[in-house]
Amino acid sequence: MTNQLYYGDNLDVLRTDIADASVDLIYLDPPFNSNAGYNMLFKSAAGDGAHASIEAFEDTWTWGDASRNALLDIASGSNRPLQVMMNAMHSALGENPLMAYLAMMAVRLVELHRVLKETGSLYLHCDPTASHYLKLVLDAVFEIDNYRNEIVWKRQNSHNSADRYGRITDTIFFYTKSSSWTWNPIKTEYSAAQLKRYRTDEDGRMYRGDDLTAERRNSRSGKFEWRGTMPGPTRGWAYTIDQLESWWTEGRILTRRDGAPRLDGLKVYLDDSSGQNLQSLWADIPRIPNTSSERLGYPTQKPRALLERIIAASSNPGDVVLDPFCGCGTAVDAAEKLDRRWIGIDITHLAIGLIENRMRESYPGIQFETIGVPKDLASAERLARDDPHQFQQWVCWQVGGFPREKKGGDKGVDGWFNYLADGGRIETGVISVKAGENVTPNMVRDLGRVMARDGHRFGLFVLKAMPTAGMLKEASSHPLIPISVGGDPDNIPRFPALQFVTLAELFQGLKPKLPPLVSPVKKARRVETRASKQPGAQGKLSV
Repeated sequence: MTNQLYYGDNLDVLRTDIADASVDLIYLDPPFNSNAGYNMLFKSAAGDGAHASIEAFEDTWTWGDASRNALLDIASGSNRPLQVMMNAMHSALGENPLMAYLAMMAVRLVELHRVLKETGSLYLHCDPTASHYLKLVLDAVFEIDNYRNEIVWKRQNSHNSADRYGRITDTIFFYTKSSSWTWNPIKTEYSAAQLKRYRTDEDGRMYRGDDLTAERRNSRSGKFEWRGTMPGPTRGWAYTIDQLESWWTEGRILTRRDGAPRLDGLKVYLDDSSGQNLQSLWADIPRIPNTSSERLGYPTQKPRALLERIIAASSNPGDVVLDPFCGCGTAVDAAEKLDRRWIGIDITHLAIGLIENRMRESYPGIQFETIGVPKDLASAERLARDDPHQFQQWVCWQVGGFPREKKGGDKGVDGWFNYLADGGRIETGVISVKAGENVTPNMVRDLGRVMARDGHRFGLFVLKAMPTAGMLKEASSHPLIPISVGGDPDNIPRFPALQFVTLAELFQGLKPKLPPLVSPVKKARRVETRASKQPGAQGKLSV
């Protein structure tokens, strides 16, 4: 299977492109219903990350036709417990944003359950805003017996609040599709309190005493005296006498003052241990600091270490990992690093473009297929008709720029691009995208006025058809600007201050003549894969 990145509504993609029982692990970090918008920051010309932002997604839901259709889909399905649960919630909550959110999630969870293999697992990442409702939906879709854990992730150490306790945790629900699932035990380092239990022996090795007995209330097993010690009435030796004698000979048994073995007398050495088993409270992976090289500027970006842990525990190399709300692509990044195959889905070109850049920068030579983005002129024109805003986002990424937030009058500006100017300075040019037929010289003139007003030396006009003579004349009224980009100081290249590029030219690989562009987002660092060092690979565990 080729790794796949889909642009589109994940419900549509799941139903039309993802086969039954084809996925080993699903991680989803859907919008949280927090009634907030989340913006992605783009670097300014000064590099301070605050030049512009665009709303990456919105955690605000509205009850409407999509919500009603989702409930109709559930009502026409075969999952009776889910039907009862959603009807009860609908009656209790009414038709409001919370119910719209739950309906959206429920119909997608049904599809995610379908595509998951019998040995597969699902991790749903959420916050307390609606986690208790989501737990009920998950129980109905996956069945209560397949609930495994509610993992609490401590994402930050403090969060000041004037009138309530600080909110510093997220919830991750862990479900499996059946009673037999992939499980690779994960070990973590011992805490300082746990290390205090260890002592140092005469050889300088740290050890602690471990119990040699086990509960034997209704069994005669292990009910024998050994070297002067007898377990209590409800206990018995947990090991055979041959094993106990072997450890005695090796000096692994601690003794009482009278020389008899202690019941908790098995010496367990710290340097023989790979750590403690991971528990359901995860406080050892912090959120990504604002100054971290890992941070890409995407809101709600999760640390790769968090996803690596989940993927290592619940999948094996070569397995398929699916993230249906992939945002900036941390799950597919972690999957690639751990030698898994992956499928990512997102509904914005902002996210798709960011993931494409991230994966190619992090893993040079990587091969994956992007599905749902314009591949030819006809599909680009279709996107322009169906969703002009997403079309403008897509175009801005194609020319190496970034889109603007569509709030307020745009004055003909749909995006910007950063470029390297004289003296190593980074400056910003403007992008205007026109997909319609009625493009006039006046629109070119308006862009020129915005450039003059806002101090931009370069402007790029992207359009469907070839520019008319009048448009070319208007653009030619702007000068050719010399920009020193290295090389021969006597032959400094000159770039048109205002120029055109058509959609057809973009599909032919023809790029506008611009000074060297500077990525508007933080460049992802190259990642070394560690398929051969996958932690805790233990194969399948049937429970």
